[in-house]
Order: sequence, then C-alpha cells, then structure tokens
Amino acid sequence: MNKEPIVTLREITSETVNDILALQVADDQKGFVATNERSLAQAHFSDKAWFRAIYADDTPVGFVMLYIDAEKHEYDVWRFMIDKDYQGKNYGRKAMELAIAHVRSLPEATKLELSFVPGDGNPSGFYAKLGFVETGKWADKEKIMVLNL
Repeated sequence: MNKEPIVTLREITSETVNDILALQVADDQKGFVATNERSLAQAHFSDKAWFRAIYADDTPVGFVMLYIDAEKHEYDVWRFMIDKDYQGKNYGRKAMELAIAHVRSLPEATKLELSFVPGDGNPSGFYAKLGFVETGKWADKEKIMVLNL
C-alpha cells in the first residue's frame, strides 16, 4: 500500500534554489502566475515577503510567497504555484492549508487575501474550495478573494 507523501513548506537554500527555479506551471497557466525566478527576485527586495518551497516528502513540487505586514495586520497570498507534473495530487491544497495555518499564527490575523487573473483555467475554483470568496473588488486587472480567519 502506497503512503501519501507528507507536504511541507521549507526555506529555499543555495542548495535547493535551482530545483525551485526549474518548477513550472503548464503552458496554459503561465498567464496566471509569475515565474519562480521573478518571485524570488521580488522576495529578496521586499522585507514583507515570506516565501517557501513546497515539498512532497523530499521532492520539490511548488512555491508559495506571502505578503506579511504584521504592523498593519495585512496578509496576502502573493504567489502560489504547483509544478505541472505535480498538479491534481492534493499537494496544492495541503500546501495552502499550511500557509493559511502560518498566517493564523500571526498577530491579529483576521483575513487572508489573494488576487487572480480572470480567464479560462484560472485558479479561483481551487481557492473557493479552501474557503476564499470573491469580494467584488479588483487590484489592477485581478479579482480579489478573501478568507476570513
């Protein structure tokens, strides 16, 4: 009987960064999320970025980056991706649950926001299954969803 892999969020190191940079979404999803290269570059220039590699056991399968402003009590999912070869295996759901748990542990965290690019194949259904709801608001050309914590 095969055991289900354990999903964890791990810091990215000089030894693991190339594995994370190699992860990609499917071609038809590329318009919905920035590359990990862009995300890591932005993370290193923002003191509000909290980012981790997503692992299934010891295999890197994705990337998550949160925007955390503990002083203003603002918490957002800035980036979230699961590599095309690892989608549909519940890794994304488990990783997002870990990210949500992390935010819940932060000062006065009452909501977690995210935004998504509308269009065929967008991830709003995935987020809705986790309890996020559309707010009716927009950020640039992206719809905003919120999860009340």
